[in-house]
Amino acid sequence: MTSFQNPFIATLNGQSAMRPPVWFMRQAGRVLPNYLKLKANHTFAGLLEDADLAARVTLLPIDDLGVDAAILFSDILVVPQALGMQLDFTDHGPVFGTPLHRAANPLAGLKADASKLEHVYRAIDRIVATRNPNTPLIGFCGAPLTVFCFMFRDNVRDITFKHAIEFLYKERHQAEIILDALTDMSIEYALNQVKHGVDAFQLFETYGGLIPQDLYVDLILPRAARILQAVRGAGVKTIYLPKDLGYGITAITPEMTDFVSIDWHMPLATARQLVHPAIGLQGNLDPRLLYASQPVIEKELEKYLAFGRIHHDWIFNLGHGLLPDIPFENVKFVVDWVKQASWNR
Repeated sequence: MTSFQNPFIATLNGQSAMRPPVWFMRQAGRVLPNYLKLKANHTFAGLLEDADLAARVTLLPIDDLGVDAAILFSDILVVPQALGMQLDFTDHGPVFGTPLHRAANPLAGLKADASKLEHVYRAIDRIVATRNPNTPLIGFCGAPLTVFCFMFRDNVRDITFKHAIEFLYKERHQAEIILDALTDMSIEYALNQVKHGVDAFQLFETYGGLIPQDLYVDLILPRAARILQAVRGAGVKTIYLPKDLGYGITAITPEMTDFVSIDWHMPLATARQLVHPAIGLQGNLDPRLLYASQPVIEKELEKYLAFGRIHHDWIFNLGHGLLPDIPFENVKFVVDWVKQASWNR
């Protein structure tokens, strides 16, 4: 494990750091010039499956941006792959060969093969072997609803996930069987990430707002909690991102997770009132702000100072991931600002 002197690890463990730690979702790739150079000669799938390349991309943000933690370079859809679905990473996005809504029997083709995840563990081994010992590594997987929705999608531009939500309502029993299969595989996947050396784990529910809050809390949250609790039981701290869940975050308990990541729709001060005080917060800068000029960005960043001075159980991050065309210079500007600001702790 890494040293507690790292502000990310210190904050995760309830220790007061001199400043909030800073890292970004989707920092491994996208905006990094050095990543784009690699991408010019390798496919996305090629980068994922080569342990040396995946490790290199994972660690690029440490050197290029100066963030406090690395997050594993992978994809949430490797779990459906391990359940037997054929997946292609095209230039326009991930596409399943036979989305579940096109299958005559959606359950028949789901056959677990955990060996398809071995390339991820090899990458983790390589990262652990080559990183600076004071660089924490965050593992992750997608949460059940978001991954379920992708398994039904055949149009990369579809963000309504119509087929998945229709199936959820029309075939509730079958949907629950699929969600349970996803949850079980995600637990195995997450625990193996822990065994191979990740220092923290984040569960990404990018589309938590696709269904009503009460349905999410009833149907999805217990399954998300199973994944998070399995990781915590293995001795690793967890972060849960239930994007767009809104006031549904009040249902998240300290028994489920250590930190909750807040999206940009909700002010951090409001989230702090709603989330149990024993749970830390992460977030919640709107990534689209990073298209603005640096003086405009700095003015918005200054609004976080009062919160960060009082709340030491907070990790600075975005409300979701970096967008591909955000200027690298602006991302670096934010990291430097967080590190140099007067937090007065």
